[in-house]
Amino acid sequence: MTLSELKCKDVINIRDCKKLGRVCDLELDECKGCICKIMVRCDKKFMNFFNCEPDLVICYKDIRQIGPDIILVDINC
Repeated sequence: MTLSELKCKDVINIRDCKKLGRVCDLELDECKGCICKIMVRCDKKFMNFFNCEPDLVICYKDIRQIGPDIILVDINC
């Protein structure tokens, strides 16, 4: 799976079934060659286009499932 494919998926919190946004970036562990965190940008902000900072940083351990259209996470927000 590529980053561009991940960016097309909605991130959903399974605790409250709310859409958190979409993946905007990844943090990689270059020594282990794995994903450490995903950065999520919220879709609700009007000026989101000009904002480079992610709204949420989610540890990879909190991802429960990556499906064809969505990413399910379990976070307390």
